[in-house]
Amino acid sequence: MAVLLETSKGDVVVDLLVDEAPLACKNFLKLCKIKYYNNCLFHNVQKDFILQTGDPSGTGRGGTSLNGVLYGEQARYFADEISKERTHAKVGTVAMASAGKDLNASQFYVTAGASLDSLDGKHTIFGEVTEGLDAVARINEAFCDDTGRPWQNIRIRHTVVLDDPFEDPPGLGAHVPEGSPALARDEGDDRLEDDWAPAEEERPPEEAEKSARKAEAESRAVVLEMIGDMPDAGAKAEENIIFVCKLNPVTSEEDLEIIFSRFGKITSCDVIKDWKTGESLCYAFVGFETKAQAEQAYFKMDNVLIDDRRIHVDFYHSMYHQWRSRKKAGGAPPPPPQAPPRPGDRGGGGGPSPRRQRSRSPARREDGARDHHRHEGRRRHRHRHRRRGNGHGEERRRATRWED
Repeated sequence: MAVLLETSKGDVVVDLLVDEAPLACKNFLKLCKIKYYNNCLFHNVQKDFILQTGDPSGTGRGGTSLNGVLYGEQARYFADEISKERTHAKVGTVAMASAGKDLNASQFYVTAGASLDSLDGKHTIFGEVTEGLDAVARINEAFCDDTGRPWQNIRIRHTVVLDDPFEDPPGLGAHVPEGSPALARDEGDDRLEDDWAPAEEERPPEEAEKSARKAEAESRAVVLEMIGDMPDAGAKAEENIIFVCKLNPVTSEEDLEIIFSRFGKITSCDVIKDWKTGESLCYAFVGFETKAQAEQAYFKMDNVLIDDRRIHVDFYHSMYHQWRSRKKAGGAPPPPPQAPPRPGDRGGGGGPSPRRQRSRSPARREDGARDHHRHEGRRRHRHRHRRRGNGHGEERRRATRWED
C-alpha cells in the first residue's frame, strides 16, 4: 500500500502502515484518490524538523477529513491511532498534523530530522518515505520566512495511488474529478512558484534575443560608468553628429565647415589633433542642427574625394562631446595617474629626475641614526687629532729656527 507524491522538488513514495493506523491510512488514500492534495502548499517547513502540508487553503488552519468531505463539517475530524512502538526515530516518517487530541483532518507532515522524541506519543504515524528522500532534503533546505513558509511556493503537484486495499465509501465517486484540478492562486499570494522560469520560451526567439542584448548592453554601460569610460550609464551618442575619417593631414576645420555646410548649419567641427605635435590625426567630428541634416551628409559625402583623399563618413558613436561638456562644467573625471619618469629620462621636459623615496621601518631608521652618530664622532676625533698634530709640528719648526 503506497502513494506517489509528485512535488515541485521531486517525487516521494510513501508506504502506508495500514495495519497499525487503518483510519489514517484510509483517510489519506481516499483524499489522494479524489485529488484533494493536488496543488497543496508545504506551508510550514521547519529545517531539520518537519515539512507540513495537506491544507488546500495554504494557511495551516484549513483542511478536512474524508468524512468531512462526504458528510459535512460535523464529521471533519477522526480519532488518533497512536502506537507506542512507532516513534519519530528517522527521517521520512509520515504522521498526521493534528490540532489536538482526536482532531485529525487532512494535514500531515514528513520528518526532516532524526530522533524527534518531542513528537512521540502525540501524533498518529501512518507511513514512511521509502523513495525520494533527496526530494525531502531539498524541501528541507528551502529559504523560509519567520512563520516557516518558503519564499517560493513548494507544492504537491499530483498524487498517484499505487495500491489501495480499502473499498470506496458510498458517494466517493461523485467527488473524483475527471482530471487534475487547475492551480488557483490566491490574489494576495505574491510569491513565485518553485518551478517558475522566465517566460522567454513563450516569446518569439527574435524578441527574446533582442531583450537579452538590451539587458547585456545596459549592464556593460553600468560597468563603463563605474570605471570612468562613460559619463553616464544612460548616455547616448548625439544623433546630429557624424564621424569623418581618412582625411588628408592638410585638411583643416575651416575646409570641412565649408564643404559640409551645404547640408545645413554647422554647430561644431573638430579635427582631432595630436596633443604633442599638434598635427592632424586624420579624423574629425562634424555636428549639425538636426538629425536629418546629419543623415543627408552621411549618405552624400561617404567616399567623396577631399584634398586627394577619399574620406569615409559614419554615424557618431563616441562620448567625446559629452566628456567635453562635463569638463567645461567642472564635472570631468580626473586624469589617470601617470608613472613617474625614470632616472635619466629626458622625455618629460628636461627637468631633474625625482629621486626614489624609500620607506624605512622604525628599526631601520633607528639603526641608521645610530650609524650616523658613530660616524660623526669618529670624524670629530680625527679632526681634533689633526689639529693637535699640527701644533706639535709648528713648535718643532720654531725650535729649529732658534737653534739656527
